[in-house]
Amino acid sequence: MTKVAVLLAPGFEEAEAIITIDILRRMHIEVEMLACAESRAVVSYHNIPMVADSTLTERLDTLYDAVVLPGGPQGSVNLAANRDVIRFVTAHDEAGKLICPICSAAARVLGGNGLLKGRRYVCSGELWESVQGGEYVDAPVVEDQNLLSGKGLGHAFDFALTLAARLLGDEAPVREHAEHIYYPW
Repeated sequence: MTKVAVLLAPGFEEAEAIITIDILRRMHIEVEMLACAESRAVVSYHNIPMVADSTLTERLDTLYDAVVLPGGPQGSVNLAANRDVIRFVTAHDEAGKLICPICSAAARVLGGNGLLKGRRYVCSGELWESVQGGEYVDAPVVEDQNLLSGKGLGHAFDFALTLAARLLGDEAPVREHAEHIYYPW
């Protein structure tokens, strides 16, 4: 079964995480929320406490089919500064697994740690202006090799549905589900 890790650092953008988790689980894709903190309890950007399934430390050597990196001004800074996050993302990237940042995560986590490797990406706001090592594309979702990035919260459904289709290898059930939730994907 396809399995996805969603990395939750203190200050993560809760809607980007929850929409992605929701869509993936609706499509019967297994999702494990990993707290990038000492405990499974993580507080989001808007002070919503969440309890993850495990901590990143507990799953550091587990290989998933995709790694989702929600943004959030403080969340992406915390992800980018966490050596275990960088090690985890690097291992997945080297294994050819999907690396999926949304919002500020592409610029701060990947760009800030030399992990874009010349690939095309999108991120929120003007963060792309200070990023080197990748090619910024202004689009809702950008796919390049094993990198699938989303522009931000307003495009979270596009991001999640695109990721689900890529993981399933079939757009048909995802398009059907998008219609079911009244989303024009």
